[in-house]
Order: sequence, then structure tokens, then C-alpha cells
Amino acid sequence: MAGLYYEEFEIGHVFKHAITRTVSEYDNVLFSALTHNPQPLHLDEEFAKKTEFGQRLVNSLYTLGLMIGVSVDDTTLGTTIANLGMTDVRFPKPVFHGDTLRATTTVIEKRESKSRPNAGVVVFEHRSFNQRDEEVAFCVRSAFMKKKDAS
Repeated sequence: MAGLYYEEFEIGHVFKHAITRTVSEYDNVLFSALTHNPQPLHLDEEFAKKTEFGQRLVNSLYTLGLMIGVSVDDTTLGTTIANLGMTDVRFPKPVFHGDTLRATTTVIEKRESKSRPNAGVVVFEHRSFNQRDEEVAFCVRSAFMKKKDAS
């Protein structure tokens, strides 16, 4: 298992995830279709040309999912019990087709579970950046994590 157990996380540790991804038109259209999101800003090039962006935007929930998804191998693969929630979700810059995204994760908090001695809660701060090092996404995620002796 690549993921870390509760005891292995240290507050303040920053993961610089090796996986990067160039976002394609296909990614954006497929994700929007799969999630039944008909927003023309994601799907209609002619509509988007008339907006302040001048082109289609990548669906922000795709960006959120990609940011968290690339963190899984380094942090929670096989060792998470469940996501407990995401807060402070922000998209300070838009993502466009052709942008290449990278992500970092910082451990900002951890605490023992009060109800389950075999688990604890780890709070992560995720950030995603484009090829120009502009932050394009941010969120705080709480994950319910296995302890080593619980595996």
C-alpha cells in the first residue's frame, strides 16, 4: 500500500506530488457530460468567446477532483476509511484546455478518533497550480485514516 497510516503523518509536512496532468478538451467535456452539467461556459466555444475569459473554462469540480486525486498515491491510497468533508474550496484562477496542473498537499492537523481507537482524522490543505505557477484551486479536506495496528 502506498498510502500512509495515521501515525505516519506529521503536521507541517508538504507533499509535492509528482503526477502532473495537462487538461484536455475531452476531459472537460466528458466530465461535464458525466455529471450532467450543461453550463455553456464549459461546453459551448461560441458562448465562451463572448465572456470575459474568451474561451471555455474547465469545470471547477473536475479541477477539484484532479487536485485531490493526484494526492491519493502519496497520502491515502488504501489507508483511508472515508473522506469526512471538504471546506474552504476556492478557485482563484480559471483553468483552460491545455493547462498543465500540479498539486501540493500539506498536513495541517491530526487528531485521534474519539469513537474508534483504530483510526484518526488527518486534515489536509490541497493546492493546485498551473504551468505559470498560478494557484488555480485550494481546499481543506478531512480524512478518516486507519492506524497501523488496524490494518
